[in-house]
Amino acid sequence: MSIASQTQQRAEALPDDELRRLYRLMVLIRRFEERAEEQYTRDRIGGYLHNNIGEEATVVGLVAALQPDDYIFTSYRDHGVALAIGATPQTAMAELFGKETGLAHGRGGSMHMLDVKRHFLGGWGIVGGQVPIAVGAALALEYQDLPGAVMCLLGDAAVNIGAFHEAMNLAGVWNLPFLAVITNNLYGMGTSVERASAEPELYKRASAYRMPSERVDGQDTLAVREAAVRLMRLARDERQPCLLECMTYRYTGHSIADPGRGYRTPEEVESWKHRDPVTLFGARLRERGLMDDQGAQAIAAEVEQEVQDAIDFSLQSPDPDPAALYQHMYGSGSQEQFARMSAGAPFGEASIEATCEVSPSLPTPTSPAPTQAAGERGN
Repeated sequence: MSIASQTQQRAEALPDDELRRLYRLMVLIRRFEERAEEQYTRDRIGGYLHNNIGEEATVVGLVAALQPDDYIFTSYRDHGVALAIGATPQTAMAELFGKETGLAHGRGGSMHMLDVKRHFLGGWGIVGGQVPIAVGAALALEYQDLPGAVMCLLGDAAVNIGAFHEAMNLAGVWNLPFLAVITNNLYGMGTSVERASAEPELYKRASAYRMPSERVDGQDTLAVREAAVRLMRLARDERQPCLLECMTYRYTGHSIADPGRGYRTPEEVESWKHRDPVTLFGARLRERGLMDDQGAQAIAAEVEQEVQDAIDFSLQSPDPDPAALYQHMYGSGSQEQFARMSAGAPFGEASIEATCEVSPSLPTPTSPAPTQAAGERGN
């Protein structure tokens, strides 16, 4: 069977409304990311910004494979995942703006979005740092005999760090409900996979852990979804950890600070734009009679207004209260491991006001900590 025939079969297996929903979501992610870059250049977003422009099919196809009991982790390229999991553009944009109304109440920013209610347990800023944590979540599901499985997205560069191998080995040894997904956009920052990996076909790494693995066209939304559904079923129902490699491409640089022109040619970027995932999926809907040019324009206009509303909402939202700076850093003291720790700042102060008062006498390498603070820590 040809690839085109397989794609047609996958499309026919989904309701028309679901196909339209997936397309609209891809358009939303694309426009959200384009406007986010614009807002960054206007100095409304601080820190780093890593977008999903060009990777929409991979993101949407993967999230579409999740069931209510499943969990998902990802890397710092997490805006698209947040939107695909069901977060509103308003809360996602407000998080980029560092506002109290954001997904993480302005504390996470671009790299640390999360939506616990929807089982999205975060974007993680350390390369590969989310993999052992995601495996830990899979262990928790297994240990407590809970349904569901864990999907963990990571970039191609993360497969060369120790945490990836240790986590994958434990998932294999303990037969955990876990699916690792390598979003292979061909470059780890500015270094190509061929120059950084002795085995550039990254899905083959799973053979070291006796896991099923495969590579899929990450520009084909339905191909990604079909593979993820199948492998998540193995993880969920048979407690068989798996690995999926999605071949995709980012049209912009690694982050907003990277023009992306020093390590790849304009011809290479243009060749991938001929396989733009949004355009390809839109063409599929047109072939099936589910959308025409007028319908596509209407979706684009709706999305444009939705993203603009998100920007306006973020501009009008309040900043976090500085007095709440240290909330959620430590436990309440009810748990044994936090019993000797104040619920306030790192030096044991109970409030931010106390922090300001003691700041001139904070300990240095040559001066001990203030007696009161040490006492509050139980030393």
